Amino acid sequence: MAYLVGVLVLVVGLLVSIALHEVGHMVPAKKFGVRVSQYMVGFGPTLWSRTRGETEYGIKAIPLGGYVRLVGMYPPGDPRRTAKKGRFAELIQSARDASTEEIHPGEEHRAFYNLSAPKKLVVMLGGPVMNLLIAVVLFTAVVVGFGTFGPTTTLDSVAECVLPADAPADATCSPTDTPAPAAAAGLQPGDTIVEYGGEPVSTWDELASRIADTGPEATPIVVERDGSRVETTVTPVVAERPVVDDAGLLVYDEDGELATAPVGFLGIGPTEELIPQSATVVPAMIGERLEATAKVILTLPQRLVDVAQAAFGTEERDVNSVVGVVGIGRFAGEIASADVEGYDLQMRTANLLMIVAGLNIALFAFNLIPLLPLDGGHVVGALYEGGRRQVARWRGKPRPLPADTARMMPLAYGVFVLLAGMGVLLIYADIVKPIQIM
Repeated sequence: MAYLVGVLVLVVGLLVSIALHEVGHMVPAKKFGVRVSQYMVGFGPTLWSRTRGETEYGIKAIPLGGYVRLVGMYPPGDPRRTAKKGRFAELIQSARDASTEEIHPGEEHRAFYNLSAPKKLVVMLGGPVMNLLIAVVLFTAVVVGFGTFGPTTTLDSVAECVLPADAPADATCSPTDTPAPAAAAGLQPGDTIVEYGGEPVSTWDELASRIADTGPEATPIVVERDGSRVETTVTPVVAERPVVDDAGLLVYDEDGELATAPVGFLGIGPTEELIPQSATVVPAMIGERLEATAKVILTLPQRLVDVAQAAFGTEERDVNSVVGVVGIGRFAGEIASADVEGYDLQMRTANLLMIVAGLNIALFAFNLIPLLPLDGGHVVGALYEGGRRQVARWRGKPRPLPADTARMMPLAYGVFVLLAGMGVLLIYADIVKPIQIM
């Protein structure tokens, strides 16, 4: 049941995100006087619709997208050009004719193609920007209301001895190894360190910094254990420990070797939990997600080849592989139903919201790809039109006609076929070679 709840949360979150994306297009279009004949969430057969004013609002059967029909998307074309023949020419003219037929007599001024270039940019960027705003709101809600996973001053582990920095993860202590100071002082997993060196501590970073700066001298420490304060003394050892940067990542030297430095060491490991953060961390988080998403888009062809090789061959699928709607739904179900100690409702909710936020980051970035039928293709058309008009103004030439974006329809259909093929491949791969996160 919990698995289905997770999938349902994802589906609802995706539908709301799509619906608001289309609102981002529709509202400025209506504001600028463009007639919006349809606002639909989904594709395929219409399940429900209702007409309000001059717009039909509805829900369709396949919840994998949505659209708003802006009347007059494509201009009728330059009458001075000689009509061309051929399949592509027929496809282009068909798009022009369908666009023209939607314009009511006397409402030619309400056609989308008559908007100025800046207004076209506002309309076409409204959808992706809405997705970005959704992501910002969800990220803020999670980091402020729930928090992000981080180390606490409650101990998860207490080492028995001091092992070398390059020791393997499964290394065990030997009689000749130096006993760890924390174990020698009687610290136990579950203890919460509240004072170190006579000063209170509230964060793991603060505690770790003080321990690292302490030399091999006896230092008072106070922990909370089972509701009581326990005072003891620890004597850190100075040991070679890995160097980490401000982002918490390991640092390597020029030879690719793990960088180490002599620091005070107790032999303790922290528990991790959701720690509420300030909203000021959200811009950096959004920037990191956008950078990661851009890298995925730029390497998408190779990633799809890897997915195909795994789906139709014997190779294992990379855990960092791109996934489709089925894979994302599986992630949501696993997050909601995972039976892990300490993994409570708060953590499940925060992770589900982060998935929806990540989807909106992907929708924002993907829709800005400068190819029709994506929003980025229309943005390029508007920029091209605005550039031509500006050049004509500088040269004292007549105002050029609207950009004939219908000429890009053959490319748009090709892109649509590629996107459909990508979707089918990812669905198949998510079924036969799924990625599990829990």
